[in-house]
Amino acid sequence: MTDAKPTAAAISPEITPEISKALAIIKRGADELLIEQELIEKLKTGKPLRIKAGFDPTAPDLHLGHTVLINKLRQLQELGHQILFLIGDFTGMIGDPTGKSTTRPPLTVEQVKINADTYAEQVFKILDPAKTEIVFNSKWLSELGAAGMIKLAASHTVARMLERDDFSKRFKGNQPIAIHEFLYPLLQGYDSVALQADLELGGTDQKFNLLMGRELQKQAGQAQQCVLMMPLLEGLDGVNKMSKSLGNYIGISEAPESIFAKIMSISDELMWRYIDLLSFASLETIAEWKASVVAGENPRNIKVGFAQEIVARFHGQAAAEKALHDFQTRAKGGIPDEVPEVTVSIEGESIGISQLLKQAGLVESTSEAMRAIQQGGVKLDSVKVEDKNLQLAKSVVVAQVGKRKFARITIQ
Repeated sequence: MTDAKPTAAAISPEITPEISKALAIIKRGADELLIEQELIEKLKTGKPLRIKAGFDPTAPDLHLGHTVLINKLRQLQELGHQILFLIGDFTGMIGDPTGKSTTRPPLTVEQVKINADTYAEQVFKILDPAKTEIVFNSKWLSELGAAGMIKLAASHTVARMLERDDFSKRFKGNQPIAIHEFLYPLLQGYDSVALQADLELGGTDQKFNLLMGRELQKQAGQAQQCVLMMPLLEGLDGVNKMSKSLGNYIGISEAPESIFAKIMSISDELMWRYIDLLSFASLETIAEWKASVVAGENPRNIKVGFAQEIVARFHGQAAAEKALHDFQTRAKGGIPDEVPEVTVSIEGESIGISQLLKQAGLVESTSEAMRAIQQGGVKLDSVKVEDKNLQLAKSVVVAQVGKRKFARITIQ
């Protein structure tokens, strides 16, 4: 799906300093902007742009990967534009096939509602509620009906759909593609028609879907939206896209201590990727940080400041200070000031260490506990546990698994 670029004659070359500055902010950290000249013309009108970003409520929690896009919405909001935070409660029941090698099971109405409710609450940790309009695409997609859906499906051919990379790969690999999956990009594109969007934001993996909005707006006789694509943030492993299903994520609703510790666990190289995409520091400030590291400063100091910035954003400055204190305490082998209180009831006179850790919720299974003990990652009252067969009598102990999991366990 391609768009013919406007001719030079159709675009006025003059750009004011204000538009130039706004354009620099819009493009900061972005992977691709289509079509830049069209966006400049929209900015020249002086009217607030209608800026759309859609999120399917496939899981109840947002993570830092989601905030790459939400941070950009905040920047656009601060430039005076209207933010349309679209919750795909209708499309979420279909399931976005982007990047999937198999058909994704659709969500139930109940699952979508629960997840959507939490999205609205979490997004306002970044966006200004007074300047954000939350919209649900069930409002117009439910009204399409069978006739409207057939008309929409008739706007594109199967051959055009197979131009999409993941569909093409699945088709060539004899992997099934359900008919309803072809509807997804059409419905996402129709959202842009319904909202009369001037600009849509999405990840680089969404390019086909984002351009579909331009195509359908053109067919509907509307001015076509521009498209701003943001990079996909790698997870803690530094390899795969941040994803809750892969366990390599940092949730924005996680405990401050957990967010801080996870950020401190990333590599020094990945740290700059996170800072470039997530920090609200100016480009000049980030350049100074990078120069200081080249000059010999320990990257860990930069990482500490960045971790505090992220924790403060979602939990406040006091929580950020406490998270730093707890992290430093753990790094010295100590016990944080506050740890979860857990009670474990036993039938006999004692309980095995593996079973204790499992019942306390510090490990998923006794086999995981065994592995942690073998690796030297389990402590009781700051003393490393070396005996996998250790039995504990009724008492109160502070258990630690790894660097971040603590619990004050009352055995009774």
